[in-house]
Amino acid sequence: MITLTPLPDLPEIAPGDDLARLLTAAAASAGVTLERGVLVLCQKIVSKAEGRLVALADVEPSELAREIASEHEKDPRHIEIVLRETKRIVRRAHGVLICETQHGFVCANAGVDLSNAPGPDVAVLLPTDPDGSARALLDDLGQLGARELAVVVTDTFGRPWREGLVDVAIGSAGLAPIDDQRGGADRSGRELAVTAMATPDQLAAAAGLLMVKASGIAAVFVGGYTPEGDGTLSELVRDSATDLFR
Repeated sequence: MITLTPLPDLPEIAPGDDLARLLTAAAASAGVTLERGVLVLCQKIVSKAEGRLVALADVEPSELAREIASEHEKDPRHIEIVLRETKRIVRRAHGVLICETQHGFVCANAGVDLSNAPGPDVAVLLPTDPDGSARALLDDLGQLGARELAVVVTDTFGRPWREGLVDVAIGSAGLAPIDDQRGGADRSGRELAVTAMATPDQLAAAAGLLMVKASGIAAVFVGGYTPEGDGTLSELVRDSATDLFR
């Protein structure tokens, strides 16, 4: 049986906070032992702990930012931050900027978000290296006693052809990003040719049922799932040469 347990007793995270100790304490408060499972974290708490915050008052928008903001009725300072986090604008229309981030993710506004920020007119950016953040946190949790644990860092993304948002993994450590079942067989004995499951995304989506923005839940422990393998989330970023949506 797989269980999803929210860790509700996390305080508001500030730059420099020891996230591993805070998560360990929150897990203990929830009656959770961080063993043989996956700790799924909202990206916001990782970004806040790492100081990935920008006050709009400190931003001088470029001409391009002003132009785009005027076209889409946006704050040019917000757009400027988005542009700084963007490797390439994939598409902009209907008041939406779809950007390829420096990490290779394709998402709205390069992941720059003003919601659940530590103050008004403060933007929260994605971690610079989400995989590195997950790895460092996993190592720190191990020092505090965690065993057979994986860490998944998530954010909410839209999807081509579908309405609504879904939590997806943007960083992970301690489990294989892809469960490659190709070469195996289905129940009828037919060989599997394309089945390669994005395990961190499945875990992110499951935990996302509890991590809605208004809930205040920023971490969920997935018990009953023993992580296997290892790797980085970069393995889930499809090469542009085979990406039919780009």
